[in-house]
Amino acid sequence: MPLALFALTIAAYAIGTTEFVIVGLLPTVADDLHITLPLAGLIVSVYALGVTFGAPILTALTGRIERKPLLLGLMALFVLGNAMAALSPGYLPLLVARVLSAFAHGVFFSVGSTIAAGLVPENRRASAIAMMFMGLTVAIVTGVPLGTFIGQTFGWRATFAAVAGLGVIALIAIAVLLPSTLTKAEPATLRQQAGVLGSGRLLMVFGMTALGYGGTFVAFTFLASILQEVTGFSASSVSLILVLYGLAIAAGNIVGGRIANRDPVRALTWLFVAQAAVLVLFSFTAVSPWLTIPTLVALGFLSFANVPGLQLYVVQLAKQVRPAAVDVASALNIAAFNLGIAAGAWIGGLVVESPLGLQATPWVGAILVVGALLLTLKSAALDRRVVPAAEPMRRAA
Repeated sequence: MPLALFALTIAAYAIGTTEFVIVGLLPTVADDLHITLPLAGLIVSVYALGVTFGAPILTALTGRIERKPLLLGLMALFVLGNAMAALSPGYLPLLVARVLSAFAHGVFFSVGSTIAAGLVPENRRASAIAMMFMGLTVAIVTGVPLGTFIGQTFGWRATFAAVAGLGVIALIAIAVLLPSTLTKAEPATLRQQAGVLGSGRLLMVFGMTALGYGGTFVAFTFLASILQEVTGFSASSVSLILVLYGLAIAAGNIVGGRIANRDPVRALTWLFVAQAAVLVLFSFTAVSPWLTIPTLVALGFLSFANVPGLQLYVVQLAKQVRPAAVDVASALNIAAFNLGIAAGAWIGGLVVESPLGLQATPWVGAILVVGALLLTLKSAALDRRVVPAAEPMRRAA
């Protein structure tokens, strides 16, 4: 793999860390800023919404800018956003800082995937994209627990300062390692993106993505608080548990990709069933430290095991219903993931604020996953209708 690809991986690592590290820091941020836990949870929602709506709009608006200057500008914006977060005197400035970082996040992954694919021969493009996204996975395994530890030891602002430092390293790596002559594809217009949103079949898959992925975030957003207040773990133990959770996520992502290769809809059906069941189970096991650990391992595995299948299914379906806009459909599915995060964090905040409390967030999240399961079954039924209709045409030919 070319060295330039490692520059993209470092940037993906920094971005992945800043997106998810806030989960481990929510109790610390809430205490320091004297805000409620649900208000702190909105920090997660605002970031995810920034990615959801910022990515397609900004990607379209920046389509004519040369790739290397664009990436350098995005990383500069990322560093600025995290530096502002580190210096935030209060809640509102922190929200603004998170939105700036989110804008950089959304466009980076949209543009970075095509750059990574262009750096290698055609037969190695999938591996190159996987290499870049490995930075995101490694961030969940190592960056989030380490960032949580830094925040609990030196204050949450120190974590964002450290992430800003990672951004500077990524910016330098891109400046030094990335070639100046990078080809760029014709950017998708907002009209093309709107055309994809006009497909009922694709909207159904986007709904599967938002509900299936977002269901876990109803509880995951407040995981540190659940572990401390419900289960009884110390704050220092949370970082170690997040390492274990991150390893389970990485394993789930790999295994989920393999089992979804042949029949993504069938794989997603069973994954959503298992995910909903484990979320309900977590509502009961959260009171026991010994039962919480294996439950969280299973939950971490399942919560990200559906990601490859969802992305593969939307690409397969887009080739049938919107063949001229497959890349746009793929990008909008990424937006649906982040919309699910935003909705899940917001719903989780409402549950925490209600009489149900923290311990109810897992089973409420399971309701969202059941919604994703129902959409999956509906989409599978529609697929079966299309196939028999096509068979007589094949025989006649």
